[in-house]
Amino acid sequence: MSDPHKKLPVGSAPEHGKAHSEQHEQWTRRTFLRNLGLAGGATFLLSKIPVQALASSPLEAALSQAEGDRVLVFIRLKGGNDGLNTIIPVFDYGTYQNRRPNLHIPLNQTLALDSAFALPQVMSGAHQLWQSGQMKVAHNVGYPEQNLSHFRSTDIWASASDADEEWNSGWLGRFLSNEYPDFLVDPPAHPPAVQVGGTGTLFFTNEEEQDLAMIVNNPDQLYQIAQNGQLYDPGDVPVCYYGEQLSYLRTVANTTYQYAGVINQAYEQGANAAQYDSRLGEQLAVIARLIKGGLKTRIYMVTLDGFDTHANQPDMHPYLLETLSSAVKHFYEDLSDGGWDQRVLSATISEFGRRIEQNGSQGTDHGAAAPMLFFGPALNGEGFIGNSPDLTDVDEVGNLKFGTDFRQMYATLLEYWLCVDAQTVDGVLGDTFERVPELGIDCLVTSTSEPGPVYASLAHRAFVSDSRLTIRYQLPEALKVRVRVFTPAGQELATLIDDYQWPGEHDAVYQPPLGWPKGVFIYTIEAGRYRASGKVVMGQ
Repeated sequence: MSDPHKKLPVGSAPEHGKAHSEQHEQWTRRTFLRNLGLAGGATFLLSKIPVQALASSPLEAALSQAEGDRVLVFIRLKGGNDGLNTIIPVFDYGTYQNRRPNLHIPLNQTLALDSAFALPQVMSGAHQLWQSGQMKVAHNVGYPEQNLSHFRSTDIWASASDADEEWNSGWLGRFLSNEYPDFLVDPPAHPPAVQVGGTGTLFFTNEEEQDLAMIVNNPDQLYQIAQNGQLYDPGDVPVCYYGEQLSYLRTVANTTYQYAGVINQAYEQGANAAQYDSRLGEQLAVIARLIKGGLKTRIYMVTLDGFDTHANQPDMHPYLLETLSSAVKHFYEDLSDGGWDQRVLSATISEFGRRIEQNGSQGTDHGAAAPMLFFGPALNGEGFIGNSPDLTDVDEVGNLKFGTDFRQMYATLLEYWLCVDAQTVDGVLGDTFERVPELGIDCLVTSTSEPGPVYASLAHRAFVSDSRLTIRYQLPEALKVRVRVFTPAGQELATLIDDYQWPGEHDAVYQPPLGWPKGVFIYTIEAGRYRASGKVVMGQ
C-alpha cells in the first residue's frame, strides 16, 4: 500500500498527466463523497468510537448469547408496484381485462394460486414457494388518505406516520433505538441493520436523525466490504499529487465503516449454495452468506428499483417481477442449506399500488392499495390475508380501497416475529394497530442460554444555554444514577452525577473548561436497568 503522505519528487507530476486525467474522469471529489455510501457517515457510530469498544454493551452481550435469533428482510419495490398484475384477480377477470385491454396478463400466461388468484408465469420461482407453503399475500395494504407522491408516501411507509403528519424518524430507527438505548457510546458488536440501496429514506433514522443501519449504495459496495474488510483500495491510484489525495480520502472513508471487520469475518465463514442471476440476487446472495457466516444483524433491507411504470409497462414490469421471484427463490434455496431458512422471514414493501385503469402510454398511474408479499417457511403454509380487492367499489378517484393498514403488518412482524413486547411495539409505531395472526408466525423463544440483562430506555433531552450543556432526564423510581460526558472518540470528559436520586425530573449540567473547542459531545445516563444516550453540538 502506498504512503498517502509521501511527497513526489519535483518534476514528476508531468510524467503522470495521462493517469491524472483518466482518474479525474472516473473520480472527482464529489463522486467520491457521493459513493461513500454510508448515510450520515460522520454520525454513524460517530465515526471515531474505537472498534475495540463495540463488544462491551451488556445489551449486545445478552442478545448475542441468544441462539436462533430471527432475521427480517425487507425487499423494497421502489416506484409503486402494480398489484393487479402481480396478484391477478381471476375471480373478476372480466372487469380486470376490460379496464386494462392492453396491459392485462392473459389467462394462459398465469400460474394459479387458487381458484380466485394467479401469478404471471414469469413468477414461477414465487409459485414454487407458494406450492411449498412458503409464501403468503396480504391484500389491499395501504393507509387512510393515500398520498400519491413517491417522496411523501415513501416517508409515510418509512416513518409509520399518518398521512397528515410528518415525522423525522423511521419506525425501524425507533425500534433499534429501543433495542440499543446506549447505541451512541456502546454500539453492538454487529450492525443491528444493513440496508443496500435506497439511501435517503427514513426507515432506519432515529429521533436524533441518525441512521442506525449500515447503509451502502449498491451490492458491489457491500460485496467489497464483505470480501476485503474495506470499501476502497488506497493503493489503486495514479502516481501524482491527486493520487496522494485520493489515497488519503479512501483511507479515511474505509475507517467510517466500523463494521467492515465483522462483516468480512462472517462473509469468509459463510458460503453460498445457490446461483443468483440479477442485481437483486446479488444483494440477497451477500446477505445469505452473512447470515450463514454468523453475522448477528437482525434486519436487512434491499431495493429493486423501476416500478414507476407510467409507460411501456408490458416491457418493464414482467422483467421486474421475474427478477423478484427468481432472487427470492434462490435466496431461500441458499438458506435451506443448513436450515437457516427457518429463521429468515422476508416481506415486500412499496410506497403505493397503481391505478386499476391503464393510461394512454401503455402504463399505469399512481394508485393506492396493493398487496404485500411474504416469504419463508416460518409462515407455516401458503394463504391470503384480508378481503379480496374489489375492482368496482373504489375510492373517490377510482383507486382500490385499502383494507389492511401497513402498520398492522409492521406491528405483527415486530411482536410475532422479532418478539418485541406489545407495549414497546405500540410505542415504536405511535399507536396501537391490530395484529394480523393470519400471517401464521409466532414468537417462540428457542434460546437455551441464560438470560442476560435487559435494558429499557429513559426519557431524556439535552439543550445548550450560555455554553452550558444541560441534560434533563426523568426517573421512574429511586435509582443509583451515573451521568457522563464523552468526546466523539470515546474519551470521558466528566462524570456529572454518580449518586442515588429520587423519582422525578433531574438536571445534570456540564460546563466545558475555558477554551474547550466547539464540537460534538456525547452523554450517557445509566440508572438501574435504564439506559439513555445522545449527542449535542456546542458552539453553533
